[in-house]
Amino acid sequence: MKRLLLLLLLSVTAGVQAAVKNPDTFTMVEIAEITSLDPAFPYDNASQSLILNVYDTLIAFSGASLDKLEPRLATEVPSLKNGGISKDGLTYRFPIRKGVKFHDGTPMTPEDVRYSLLRFMLTDRAGGPSALLLEPILGIASTRDSAGAITLDFADADKAVRLEGDTLVIRLPRPFAPFLSIMARWSYVCSKPWAAAHGQWDGSEATWKKFNNPEREQTYFFDHMNGTGPFQLERWDRVAKFSLLTRNDGYWRGPAKIKRVLDKTVPEFATRRLMLQAGDADIIDAPRPFVAQVSGLPGVRIVDGLPRLLTDPALFFTFKINASANPDIGSGKLDGDGIPPDFFTDADVRKGFSYAMDYEALLRDTFKGTAKRALGPIPPSVPGHDAAQPRYDFDLKKAEAHLRRAWGGRVWEKGFRFTITYNVGSEARQAPCQVLKRNLEALNPKFKVDLRGVEWASFLDKGQKHLMPIFSRGWSADYPDAHNFIYAFYHSAGRYPSAQGYANPAMDKLIEAAVAEVDPKKRALLYKKILALGFEEAPSIVTVHPAGVYPMRDWVKGFFENPVFLGLYYYPMSK
Repeated sequence: MKRLLLLLLLSVTAGVQAAVKNPDTFTMVEIAEITSLDPAFPYDNASQSLILNVYDTLIAFSGASLDKLEPRLATEVPSLKNGGISKDGLTYRFPIRKGVKFHDGTPMTPEDVRYSLLRFMLTDRAGGPSALLLEPILGIASTRDSAGAITLDFADADKAVRLEGDTLVIRLPRPFAPFLSIMARWSYVCSKPWAAAHGQWDGSEATWKKFNNPEREQTYFFDHMNGTGPFQLERWDRVAKFSLLTRNDGYWRGPAKIKRVLDKTVPEFATRRLMLQAGDADIIDAPRPFVAQVSGLPGVRIVDGLPRLLTDPALFFTFKINASANPDIGSGKLDGDGIPPDFFTDADVRKGFSYAMDYEALLRDTFKGTAKRALGPIPPSVPGHDAAQPRYDFDLKKAEAHLRRAWGGRVWEKGFRFTITYNVGSEARQAPCQVLKRNLEALNPKFKVDLRGVEWASFLDKGQKHLMPIFSRGWSADYPDAHNFIYAFYHSAGRYPSAQGYANPAMDKLIEAAVAEVDPKKRALLYKKILALGFEEAPSIVTVHPAGVYPMRDWVKGFFENPVFLGLYYYPMSK
């Protein structure tokens, strides 16, 4: 009898193993496509997910924790207790780990670490992530002025980031509360000799300006990678829209459990669903409206309710629209067939549109009750969120009142026509565009709104060129602090205001005061003022804070998600 039971058990185990498709390759199928492999260039989830798995950082968040950090390429996390942070909170010391090798087999040195941080800041691609280190380390948002002229003195950067033996020392100009959190996500390390050998910045003062604000394909880092992380790049096919990573068997923390990671871009949900059902995908992107279509599939489980530091979708008004050969503003005049380039500088237009958004319908129909209504950019779980802040609710009477006043009454009299843009494949970002179109056109037959979905890379380019009158995007935290959301939504140098052409000196002053404030109570009061001003200015329409969800095969093991990851970390995963 025991022998029979053992045989039956072995048979069942073999059957389960056989059911696992492609056991050595983990396949992720997502909506967005990779735009660049350069750690200093992209600011999108698809690209950063790849970078996260190829390049190591000095320190990192421990698992899914938002407040516990662990050492990576540094041997310890700086603190007041271990002497890694000075008493004035301005100096941070990172002892650099020895014995780590890049994917090309060359050893990592402390100079590589220093070079990588300087390169990240000095690359400063328009719309890129460089400001995340520029702001705390140098106290600036950009290396250039509004006209594009370089204003940074290299000596300032050289002095702020230096080496003392095998220790990296960073000196801040002011206390910056979330600095370690920023370093845990954005201190990627690349090889200085490898970069220089391939025509990239050599680390000298004489040449850095040549590599400032590059075009997407100008840098060798655009389509080549050489990190120290658990996976290395085997192939990136831009035409077929997939990337293939292979395991770094010499990884200093030990090899990953999976041998290969295949990341594919498939905008159509129906195709992603079929791939998951067939076992050709291990995890897929699934916008909330389509989760029901994969629930109950054999061999598929839904991991839902994932905590997210996320404000998405939001609609952003462009204050200074680029009118050059731009069909999205029609005639370019307020004549019923278009809008002028400065159409959204009138606050009554923005407020009217904000009251025309049916937030509850969006929560109900698109997010199926799984998201929380956004009152402002800051999610409820982040200190600085104000549950009592003023908000826009769906109110067509108020919408009409504002739009009747807009542009001295000419908006209501003449009407308008323009285009709202969203990225193809994101039904969640398409939904508020449809809601706003429907409600605006119901207010006045002279109001005409067109919708256009574009591919991800084109969408990003159009945003930076100020071509989209209104665009639908969102914000996933770069680090778990209110400043990350407020800066991105409201500061003139932030990610969205810089693309919108929105600037308010009073708002900037409040934001800069808040991030430097160390007293939590005083800081909370500053964010209360910021949120109130943001309501009055209405530079964007925030809608919801969604929970995360991933449909995946039930053979996936080791899955976890940190709310500040831009994508998945594959190192602990297997199947």
